[in-house]
Amino acid sequence: MIELNSFRPALLGKDIRFPNPEIADAEGLVAVGGDLKVERLLAAYRQGIFPWTVNPITWWSPDLRGIIELDHFHVSESLAKVIRKRTFGITVDRAFREVMQACAAPGPKRRSTWITKEFIKAYTQMHLQGHAHSVECWRNGELVGGIYGVSIGGLFAGESMFHCADNASKVALNFLVEHLRQRQFSLFDTQMVTPATQSLGAKAIPRSEYLKRLAVAVTKNCSFREII
Repeated sequence: MIELNSFRPALLGKDIRFPNPEIADAEGLVAVGGDLKVERLLAAYRQGIFPWTVNPITWWSPDLRGIIELDHFHVSESLAKVIRKRTFGITVDRAFREVMQACAAPGPKRRSTWITKEFIKAYTQMHLQGHAHSVECWRNGELVGGIYGVSIGGLFAGESMFHCADNASKVALNFLVEHLRQRQFSLFDTQMVTPATQSLGAKAIPRSEYLKRLAVAVTKNCSFREII
């Protein structure tokens, strides 16, 4: 067993290899270094690891891990009413970069963000290659909410969401959950549980359980882009 006070994160080189995420420190740090090329990002997500900073690049696999069970997504009466009214228009993959930029923008409750220009460039490249996707929420032709994430097999790893109109991000998230159900995805990763996602049914599970479910999910033959 590795003692916490002796833990040193792996230093990544040119090879696209990651250590076992189970060796992460108490906060979930696994490795430092490498790059944000598509091949490395995909390798990381397949192992339950994701990047969080760029200077230096750090790679994480926290214990506990946030997920939303697709069959237990909670829609409140007030949210259901908004959905029935069709207050917002929903699109998929129409404005990926714009969604990321909106997620990165500072707001009243967020002075800074981990979504830097390097992340926007890297994930936009993933999007162009078909590995990252967005759901957009519109009102009167204006982008007012959205969510983006990474798709591998039956895994969808949600990265961030935003709203600048009440309930817009929740409507986008509800659409995404329904879409993932229809496409037979099996694991919706939210990384962490926040008050907003907890109210919608998100929960935290041990990393060991997450990794077991991930190993099955990434082998599934699911397609995000064959949308409804």
